[in-house]
Amino acid sequence: MIEATSGFTETEMGTAAALRRVLRVAPELRRGLWVTVLLAGIGTAIALIIPVVIQQLVDNELLVDDSIDLGNVVEGGVVAIVAMGVAMLVRRHALVRLAVRSAAGLSDLRVKAFAHIHQLSMLHVQGERRGALVSRVTSDVTAIQEFMDWGGVGMLVGSAQAVLAVVAMMLYRWQLALFVAAAALVYAILLIWFQTILRRAHDRVRERIGITLGTISEVISGLPTIRAYGAEAETLDGVHDALEAQFRTEVRTFSLGAGLFSSAELFAGLITAGVVGLGVATSLGDGLTAGRLIAFLFLVNLLVEPIQTLVETLSEAQSAAAGVRRILNVLDTPADIVDPGGSDLVLAPGPIDVELTEVSYAYPPGDEYVIRDLTVSIAAGSRIAVVGKTGSGKSTFTKLVTRLLDPSAGSIHLSGCSLKQIGFAELRDRVAFVPQEGFLFDATVAGNVRYGKPEATAEEIRQAFRDLGLADWVDSLPAGLDTRVGERGSQLSAGERQLVAMVRAWIADPDLLVLDEATSAVDPALEVRLRNAMEAAIAGRTSITVAHRLSTAEAADEILVFDEGRLVERGRHADLIAARGTYAGLHRDWAAGTGTAAAI
Repeated sequence: MIEATSGFTETEMGTAAALRRVLRVAPELRRGLWVTVLLAGIGTAIALIIPVVIQQLVDNELLVDDSIDLGNVVEGGVVAIVAMGVAMLVRRHALVRLAVRSAAGLSDLRVKAFAHIHQLSMLHVQGERRGALVSRVTSDVTAIQEFMDWGGVGMLVGSAQAVLAVVAMMLYRWQLALFVAAAALVYAILLIWFQTILRRAHDRVRERIGITLGTISEVISGLPTIRAYGAEAETLDGVHDALEAQFRTEVRTFSLGAGLFSSAELFAGLITAGVVGLGVATSLGDGLTAGRLIAFLFLVNLLVEPIQTLVETLSEAQSAAAGVRRILNVLDTPADIVDPGGSDLVLAPGPIDVELTEVSYAYPPGDEYVIRDLTVSIAAGSRIAVVGKTGSGKSTFTKLVTRLLDPSAGSIHLSGCSLKQIGFAELRDRVAFVPQEGFLFDATVAGNVRYGKPEATAEEIRQAFRDLGLADWVDSLPAGLDTRVGERGSQLSAGERQLVAMVRAWIADPDLLVLDEATSAVDPALEVRLRNAMEAAIAGRTSITVAHRLSTAEAADEILVFDEGRLVERGRHADLIAARGTYAGLHRDWAAGTGTAAAI
């Protein structure tokens, strides 16, 4: 887990701070960095031989009264060409090293961001649009990758080149070197001021991209509903508005970058003209030869070139920094349900007993409690049904027991062990949860069942379907166990998805099975089959079933009745009916066919 180490938000962290943070978070990026910088410096130092050779040739051969010594000219040319070739090879090696390290480091960063998203609470993940979260580990990291592959390389090599160019200029003509350094300093101050504006612009671009991805993802997921209600035109307008807003934001940002690029061209021209003017004006009687002035201009070019590269890549740098801030914002979000990590706590074998003591839970931020002062014990091996009106706290209760949520107050124990002290591996091995919607991945039926037992063979999976009385159903599918279910199980009906989810939980062989309204979306034809599968699945283990149809509750060992977040009744079906309380009213409504009061 990546712990929160900073209080920065996405827009508060500056570019330099963001890049320093990402170097700490992804150490692969900085591994061997000093060697890469050293190689870039060596390549630049070798390149400095070229202006020296040119100065010697101009002063000693071209501008002398004697005839030109072609041997010296050829020798000087060969030295310059060899220096250029060696400098190119050394720099190329530095660039390759940087590209390899950046690819490895950003892959590590993407994995860490993805893993941390999985550690965040369900509430946080559900509160974000899926497309926005996807953009954190895709387009945001891609923006960093593009910068590291091109802009980062140029800035690294250019920094070494600029420093060495200034040092060489000081050796040739310190007065001109001071002029160049002062001009570069003024321009750098202007760049620092401008990059703040550019940073905010790129933050808005990254935010707009996340919104667009979220909108498109939602539209694709909701396509059946959109078509069912004839809302294509309105939906298309919404997508168009999101894309148009992104386009306008990107155009404004591009315009800022184009203006910055033009300023670099202006700076290069002014500084070159200034050096020529000052050099000529101060050269009389001062020993500044034409060769030295030409060599100095070559050095000025070596300084101006990385500055131009910096300006050209500043927009990419800001886009990358915006991506970094968004990723760090994810990594800095604390995981509120933390794996104790390394816990060797093992639950006693056999069915699990459950005990909740004064448990309360409120959904953030500061909403009213949906579970209030709940104290209840569930014996090992018992079959418990949970009933109540919509919003009474039933589903929250199941999520607390399976530690998909942690209580705001109170404690939960499984077989005498604090739930917070049980490692996730042990917990998921001993406790299985079948949610209200049986989510399936875009894989085969067998592939989805293996999420419950990754090492399960095809025969073990087939036997699981037989054990639950579902062999004939799975055999009726086009390719049997190898039938692909589509994204989110779209190739199966809601009831069929629940059948696969039930087998997935069964094959995990849990000692506590929690079912959250597993029959709520099942058609009558499949309900009997699913109920039979549920009966087989809960045999011999502790089970907690949120009952959508109260016929499920009638067969339970004990019924827990919730109302407004409180446990108001518990007991067997016959006893609760005789008591004429909340449960009796729910059962009467259900039996009369109204059903709404007892639903969900």
